[in-house]
Amino acid sequence: MDVRILGGLSVRENGVSITPTAAAPRQLLALLAASADQVVPVTVLMEEVWPSGAPRGARVELHSHVLGLRALIAAALTEGPTAAGGRADEDADGRTAETVLAAQSGGYRLDTGGGSHDVWQFERAAGAGYRAMEAGDLSRAALRLGEALALWRGEPYAGVDAGPRLRAETERLEASRLSVLDQWVEAQLGLGRHVEMVPELAVLAARHPVDESLHGQFMVALLRSGRADDALEAYRRLCAGLQRDGGREPSARLRRLHRSVLTVRDAGLPRIPTQSSGLWLQPRVEPAVAGLAGSLV
Repeated sequence: MDVRILGGLSVRENGVSITPTAAAPRQLLALLAASADQVVPVTVLMEEVWPSGAPRGARVELHSHVLGLRALIAAALTEGPTAAGGRADEDADGRTAETVLAAQSGGYRLDTGGGSHDVWQFERAAGAGYRAMEAGDLSRAALRLGEALALWRGEPYAGVDAGPRLRAETERLEASRLSVLDQWVEAQLGLGRHVEMVPELAVLAARHPVDESLHGQFMVALLRSGRADDALEAYRRLCAGLQRDGGREPSARLRRLHRSVLTVRDAGLPRIPTQSSGLWLQPRVEPAVAGLAGSLV
């Protein structure tokens, strides 16, 4: 089974799509895919589909959706490239609709059969990148973190009517992506790729107008590219965004960086070396599932 979540739901069994178009079974499959190879209790599935309370006959309706998903799975098993030549309801590996979407211990389990899952791939690559950062291997960190980010095709679970469980999972994934992005930028800046990173950081700063980490990295890249005035403008835009977002002020770290930029500009220096002025601090590595708490510069 091939599961894709990071940019719209796509689940393929035996090379054939089993992703339904109807909203409720699509939502059900999304939650099962989020916990693939694990049993998801019926109560959890019902809370996701009916967050305001399950109506009368909800279990019957849920079972009907499961039967619909199994019908799609059965068709995929017989149509795909590894379809068996014997029984019409299994593939060459003996997988049936009932074993792929199995009823177990008061719930259901989506069996990937050892297939691929883009969230698992993302977390493996991110973990390797974080370990490389801890070891000071910035080249490997940039490579593996970049591989993790490349798996994203858009918003997770795009096109799915998300209930409370999927919304929480979406928030977790988005936070993890921003943490990985933060460390990937740190690695790139640590490798001295300031000029190359300026255009991408400009886009990221515009997309995340109150993310202090990204704006701090943008300011450092601009400053080390000899663009102190642009770094000050980036700080002004961040301050304006924070003011609009609840009247907040920049953190002490951003204020210190702002003073450093002013010092460099007033001294008339064309640019600063990568490791000078204390602007580059060793990155603080966060777990892949952490929030947005990457180091600034």
